[in-house]
Amino acid sequence: MNKVFLSLSIFLLCSVAAISQTVVKGYVRDASTEEPMVGVSVQIEGTLDGTQTGANGEYSLSVPDNKNLIFSYVGYHTLVVAADKASDVRLKTNSIELKDITVTSQIAIQRKTPVAVSNVSFETIEEKIGNAEFPEVLKSTPGVYTTKNGGGYGDSKINMRGFKSENIAVMVNGVPVNDMEWGGVYWSNWAGLADVTRTMQTQRGLGASKVSSPSVGGSINIITKAHEAKKGGSAQYVIGNDGYNKVLFNISSGKLPNGWAFTVLGSRTWGNGYIQGTNFEGWNYFLNVSKIINDNHTLSFTAFGAPQAHYQRSAYDQLTIAEWQRVGNYMNGNSPYKYNATYGFDGKGQRSTSAFNQYHKPQLSLNWNWDLGNRKSLSTVVYASIGRGNGYSGQGGYNLPSAATKYIYSNWYGASNGLVNSTFRNDDGTFAYDKIEAINTASTTGSLMAMSKSKNYHNWYGLISTFTSPLSKNIDFYGGVDFRYYKGVHTNELIDLYGGKYFIDEASRKNVKAVNNAAAADPNWKMQKLQVGDVVYRDYDGYVVQEGAFGQVEGSFLEKALTAFASGSLSNTTYWRYDRFYYDAEHARSKTLNFLGYTIKGGLNYNFASYHNVFVNTGYISRAPYFSGGAFLQSTTSNEINKNAINENIFSLELGYGFHHRYLKATINGYFTRWMNKTMTRANEYSYTDPSGDIVNERAIINMSGVNARHMGVELELRSNLTNWLELSAMLSLGDWQWDSNPIGYYYNSLGQPLADLKGTVADAIGSGNHAWSQLNLKGIKVGGSAQTTYDFGVTLRPVKELRLGLNLNGMSRLFADYTISSSNLIVNKPYDFVQPWQVPGAALVDFNASYRFKFAGTTAVISGTCQNLLDQVYIADATNGNDGTWQTARVFYGFGRTWTTKLKINF
Repeated sequence: MNKVFLSLSIFLLCSVAAISQTVVKGYVRDASTEEPMVGVSVQIEGTLDGTQTGANGEYSLSVPDNKNLIFSYVGYHTLVVAADKASDVRLKTNSIELKDITVTSQIAIQRKTPVAVSNVSFETIEEKIGNAEFPEVLKSTPGVYTTKNGGGYGDSKINMRGFKSENIAVMVNGVPVNDMEWGGVYWSNWAGLADVTRTMQTQRGLGASKVSSPSVGGSINIITKAHEAKKGGSAQYVIGNDGYNKVLFNISSGKLPNGWAFTVLGSRTWGNGYIQGTNFEGWNYFLNVSKIINDNHTLSFTAFGAPQAHYQRSAYDQLTIAEWQRVGNYMNGNSPYKYNATYGFDGKGQRSTSAFNQYHKPQLSLNWNWDLGNRKSLSTVVYASIGRGNGYSGQGGYNLPSAATKYIYSNWYGASNGLVNSTFRNDDGTFAYDKIEAINTASTTGSLMAMSKSKNYHNWYGLISTFTSPLSKNIDFYGGVDFRYYKGVHTNELIDLYGGKYFIDEASRKNVKAVNNAAAADPNWKMQKLQVGDVVYRDYDGYVVQEGAFGQVEGSFLEKALTAFASGSLSNTTYWRYDRFYYDAEHARSKTLNFLGYTIKGGLNYNFASYHNVFVNTGYISRAPYFSGGAFLQSTTSNEINKNAINENIFSLELGYGFHHRYLKATINGYFTRWMNKTMTRANEYSYTDPSGDIVNERAIINMSGVNARHMGVELELRSNLTNWLELSAMLSLGDWQWDSNPIGYYYNSLGQPLADLKGTVADAIGSGNHAWSQLNLKGIKVGGSAQTTYDFGVTLRPVKELRLGLNLNGMSRLFADYTISSSNLIVNKPYDFVQPWQVPGAALVDFNASYRFKFAGTTAVISGTCQNLLDQVYIADATNGNDGTWQTARVFYGFGRTWTTKLKINF
């Protein structure tokens, strides 16, 4: 089938029809302000051909005779104009649509909003994403570093200005999606968003968004397709490397005479995965139903979700460089960097794993927009997100004290300390799940190792409402409220006994205190024989409630040459736990914690001498610590609160300059961010010899408070439209990020139990006298995990109207390994001195994309292709520091080699 598809593609590429054309030139301006509009989409009606306006609102496009042009921009009415009358176009703002898609997260406008901002259009996403991860479409954005992490479907990660995802506000249509307990984003839950995104905007730094709980590193606002102005749809099929397949269908009604409109999209994606044994399947659906009731009221309902299931390569299974070379012996001529340490089979030859994830997190929202007249309006959205899914989590059962070999949950790990675990390893390198079945079958104490699914369900409901009103001719006020209620249900449930007759969860239950759970007073409870479906390790609910209010004043002065904003917000965040495993009903609910936070932000932008502008913004944030790794000392297993947890404080200052000419657009900005009083956790791998003489590989978690960091840097972005057929772009980002304090941290094992030492001994209680701690001397250590220098050079060619070619060189350097705490030179209850992390060798990758548009059976169609890492460059994308800051001890993941896709899309 693939050969037929490719043959058809080549045939269609060769079918070029000669069409009489005229070059149309013109300008697009805001109808009310007369300001030139940058980035307006100009499309030839009935085709996919088009362009965007330049820095002064100008455009130039080859147009067939007797054709209309469609002008569209986020927040403005779409306008259809005859090509011969399109020399001077004025677009009117669409307050209904603008509020519908942004809610409270302002769409920043260059040369007006005083922040560092970048936009990625739907056309760019469609041309370049291929089978890359959704966040990777931002890799040409200054300050952004993205990787595929372990390499499974949707397992990617993104950093902005050196901050991880838990410090980047991610929103869909202005509605926040960051996890309410730990702040991060699992991109596998949103892998299908690329299909429905209309615009993706990043505001780096504090930004101008008005939500009541902002981020540190920046914000990403994903604007989905609303009620489309144009009736029609499309169907597409994509193939790619390693069995990648995707089918997609969407249809839009256009605006119907009765005021209704709908858009529906559905897709399925599946494949084997680039990394060994990372098979995946994902679905995606999107529905928008809108009703324009009258000139003053509109309702819009949106529902979307991306259920998925995929095998993983654990993020903990990084290997040393030498170990990666060794495991190449297992790969039968394939790249050693595809090796997956948990890939294997059971005794019946069926696929087994300890690294698997499945999840479905739909989001439903209802927007009501009310135009009150006289430039006043009220925009309200109520939303719900219902998450259901799980990941696998290996458990260790009860070992007889006299047993010669002890088996614990860490035996499920694919790798430890950068080396492949050998306890259950076949000669071909696969994980020997059949050997686990053998020891369980022979055991007299039930399964010594069993598999559970770590269920993480949540119900999340929210309301955001924004009131807009003019204070004068030149000054507008925005004010609103932001309410959120979240309940997360976290349970581990046995799913496979691996040949055993029952399972004894002695490893977890022995640490349950009778003073907290009366059941622990009965010795038989600890030794209870459990079956599939029974709960092990944890069973608790996490609650987060947030109430917030925000306000912002914006104004334009000096004949609109000067714009300014000042904003503030106040929020109260409430946390509590309800635990059914380590506590009985009498003690199940924890204390309720409240944290009052606030933000103060302001900025100025000044346009001068036609082409130039300068801007400045500054702000201060006081933000509640997160539920996990912050407010609670060990949120998975204990109601103990972190008495040292206080609000995180962030100060930021940014200066920028822009040059906007018809042929060249350039922006440069510098920033300084100081992050104070952060509470955070970090994993640490260590080994010890147990009383029987066996070497045990473990992972400890250290919970730190009082962490400070300093992030500063310079960012440059260039774009040049020299002709209709040539576009050039460039980006350079230089950062200087380092830790700036010496925090105190306490140790826990992987089961959330407090450690007395790094030999597996459990302390008397959390915070007790024998609870192991360290002072971590981090001050001056480089922030790792994100390249501090990134750059990008892009060329887009249109040698003929129907053909578009793109080439990008994307590079990075000064990537430092993420710090870790090595047990080889660690003495607990004393200061621990870090060495500067290893600096990963720099790398530069070439990506290529091409598309060709043509007529097909009375419709328009496009055949396109992408090739990521065209030159098959070998490079390290992620690294964790070893004990001496050298390459020999660092644990790494290599980036993907060459990947490709080919797509056929038919519009109707």
